[in-house]
Amino acid sequence: MTPARPRIDGRDGEGVELPHVWSHCVGAGRANEALRADWQAHFREAVTVLGVRHVRFHGLFHDDMFVYRGSDGGGFGPPTPFAEPRFTFAYVDKVFDMILATGARPFVELGFMPRDLATQTETLFWWKAHCSPPTDMARWVDLVTATLQHWVERYGLAEVREWRFEVWNEPNLVPHFWTGTRTEYFELYEATARAVKAVDPGLRVGGPSTSVFVPDDRYRGEYEDRAAQHATAVAADVDALEWRPVWIEELIAWCAARDVPLDFLSTHLYPTDFAFASDGATRHIHRHVDATHDDLLLLARLIEDSPFPEAELHVTEWSSSPSSRDAMHDTVFAATYVTRAFLRGAGIADSIAYWTFTDVFEEGGAGVGPFHGGFGLVNEQGIHKPTFHAFAMLARLGDRALLSVPHGVITQDSRSGDVAAVFLNYPDDMGTQGIGSATSYEATRRLAERGPRRRVRHTVAGLTPGATYRVEQLDWDHGNVAEAWHRLGEPLNLTRDQEAHLRTVADDLLVRDLTVSADGVLTIDLDLPPWAVVSLAPAR
Repeated sequence: MTPARPRIDGRDGEGVELPHVWSHCVGAGRANEALRADWQAHFREAVTVLGVRHVRFHGLFHDDMFVYRGSDGGGFGPPTPFAEPRFTFAYVDKVFDMILATGARPFVELGFMPRDLATQTETLFWWKAHCSPPTDMARWVDLVTATLQHWVERYGLAEVREWRFEVWNEPNLVPHFWTGTRTEYFELYEATARAVKAVDPGLRVGGPSTSVFVPDDRYRGEYEDRAAQHATAVAADVDALEWRPVWIEELIAWCAARDVPLDFLSTHLYPTDFAFASDGATRHIHRHVDATHDDLLLLARLIEDSPFPEAELHVTEWSSSPSSRDAMHDTVFAATYVTRAFLRGAGIADSIAYWTFTDVFEEGGAGVGPFHGGFGLVNEQGIHKPTFHAFAMLARLGDRALLSVPHGVITQDSRSGDVAAVFLNYPDDMGTQGIGSATSYEATRRLAERGPRRRVRHTVAGLTPGATYRVEQLDWDHGNVAEAWHRLGEPLNLTRDQEAHLRTVADDLLVRDLTVSADGVLTIDLDLPPWAVVSLAPAR
């Protein structure tokens, strides 16, 4: 039975579908980190509290997962080489068993290259990832085939058909995430996609997992052409430029011409860019606050008009910036920005994977201090950042939007009939400006001066008289753990008392209850300070 639809502000609620694109998938660093107890604890909380359903990470085939074995590894003596490579999945099984045990699933990134199969080695990160074309494409195909067959045998075909298989990560970023040409990546994609479908035609594969949109021709050829970035680097108004995805249209054309499977398109939509002027100077560009929304609309149109109109759209990495040392990630400002962007992007993509759910993340080594600007929704100790609370608030929303306004949404759960809402105050003083980046927490605090306050008023009629709704509010004075750490003097290493204090502050949101009137009307009247994010949901 379909629940009755409440009336909002005297009108029937719209009842438009609201996909929870924010919780479909989240990112993490690399597969080996998922063997850690703290990573696993943070992930379980992300699933149970935030509703996360998939997780994606790098390094599935990296040396530290011990999948591709050219020898027995030796011991006290030299290793004994094998006549043919062997594939062992003990470490991978531990990770995937844990993910599935939480009720979530892997969003599988197929990479990187095992050392014994790489044409170039140690291309990036302290853990020395090998991001290159294979020395032997047939051996790569054998590796992919054996891996998928193992998963089908271990978890069952019906389960594995629910996963997604993404070929590589950011191959346009040469020589870091890829040392080959664009054509060599497309050849890798084609060989991998055919291998996936050979295991079972119902398995879903896609790419190209490229990094950011650009407004110039730097990626039009086989390699990045930095000379093509000059106009971007000196443009007075970067938001007036025509921003386009990287390799999306080209991969579509490649697959269409060769009848290559393409079940989904994937890319990364960080609202930033680095452009190089002719004198070698670097410009760090921050696009306008709705750049992600605009990019999503463009991608959706490209897919709709392509030979693959049914292809899914997955943004497999997204955040306010692509730096794991951006102090803005730890702030209430990021929480408001993230909430606004997700609500604007819901219904356009099939998923938008926040990068990442935890600061247990070692691309540049472990973080320097408890709040070092890491991507995570929680820090290394598991302390909740403001962005964690933003995700928790979004998780309480229903699957139908009754009212959508620039500063929030009122929803209903189509099964239970529960009404829930999220409101925010992204300050009008910001105009179209995004939150930007910062190299220190102190540098982020300038945004605290932005305003004004926002009054939010709505009525919801048709509810159960006397029902209680809980209001939780995150703002500068509530849940602002990075500010509390700043006031402690930004200690690099926490004492137990300091950690306990910060954990308490992190979860100390402003909480109050609202009661439905005798005639079934809930009156919402909120005065939101700048940067506040507020959740309204049935009290439990």
